[in-house]
Amino acid sequence: MELYEGLISRRSIRKYTGDKILEKDILEMVRAGMYAPSANNKRPWHFLIVDDREAIGRIIKFHPYAKMLEHASHAIVVCGDEKLESSKGYYLLDCSASVQNILLAAHSMGHGAVWLGIEPRAERKKAVKEIFGLPEHIQPLAIISIGVPASLPQTLPDRFEPEKIRRNYWEDKG
Repeated sequence: MELYEGLISRRSIRKYTGDKILEKDILEMVRAGMYAPSANNKRPWHFLIVDDREAIGRIIKFHPYAKMLEHASHAIVVCGDEKLESSKGYYLLDCSASVQNILLAAHSMGHGAVWLGIEPRAERKKAVKEIFGLPEHIQPLAIISIGVPASLPQTLPDRFEPEKIRRNYWEDKG
């Protein structure tokens, strides 16, 4: 798959077959996440790979949009390390870029994935920290659900919105 095609055709996949994805593929997705850009190349991310069904069940119980994890192969919890970030709050940007890389890597391998938001919901952050025993300086940003797609979208929506493009200044000075 060409890069541009992958960017345009990636979709959130929420229905999985329940089949297990190879560990090497999961590690390659995480590897892609580690190649995201980060402020001052600090790379403040940490990745918690979850395939324990009990732990996944605990995520489903607290997260209102995590039902798809029931049939997912894995979840990846993407966390930011406040001790490693370039400046306060930058882990949010750096780890978000990492999440996008993981989503694109999963898509390029033919796997389905969806981004489950944790940040900025305090109750979600608290639940993830408790379930997985995260240290104080480690902040959960997102959970990525990954699985073998049960089906793929047959059509791609046109998301190009030229009315959201400005040139040089917000208002035309012409």
